[in-house]
Amino acid sequence: MISFHSFAIQNRGKMEMKERIQQKAEELFRLYGIRSVTMDEIASHLGISKKTIYLSFADKEEVVRAVFDAMLSENKNCCMEGRNSALNPVHEIFLAFDQMQVMMDNMNPSILFDLEKYHPEVFKKFHEYKYSFLYDIIRKNLEWGVEEGLYRDDINIDILTRFRIESAMMAFNPQAFPDNKKHFMLIQKEITEHFLYGVVSAKGSKLIEKYKKKNQPKPLLK
Repeated sequence: MISFHSFAIQNRGKMEMKERIQQKAEELFRLYGIRSVTMDEIASHLGISKKTIYLSFADKEEVVRAVFDAMLSENKNCCMEGRNSALNPVHEIFLAFDQMQVMMDNMNPSILFDLEKYHPEVFKKFHEYKYSFLYDIIRKNLEWGVEEGLYRDDINIDILTRFRIESAMMAFNPQAFPDNKKHFMLIQKEITEHFLYGVVSAKGSKLIEKYKKKNQPKPLLK
């Protein structure tokens, strides 16, 4: 008979292996996109058999779902951290941009294109996330900006919330931006500044210039 202690050790080992598989899958998806990464390649990079992966995940769809659940949770935590530490709504958007730079480091922008085309059920969860959590946090940013006099008081908050979400997603589209893998953050920077300059008041415009100067790279020492 297997003791409770032995069962706990075995269960912990299974959980650790599942986490290793998920982490490696995320790493490979970020680098190469989803479609091009096979279960065999995940197993090979981990030095395990494909059969071992199937002890933790039923199929690739389940791996993709687990990876994106974790990524959405991380994104949610980053957004809330930015909201809680922001000095004002303009500052919050600059913090969100900084967080995106970290999250998009070594990420292939085709990851969302692959998700939509080859894993529609998981993409549906992402779409719901956009129009629940992201919608709410962007809308609150706009409302905060209007209250503080940093955004114009005549903006249509619902329309601009939806515009902000979808315009940010454009950078992932290889048809709209064929060089998005190479210039992803430059594209996002232009889109973000375009959005901000479109909603700010004269008072808010001064803050944009302030935070842009802070974000400029420091000159190299000679």
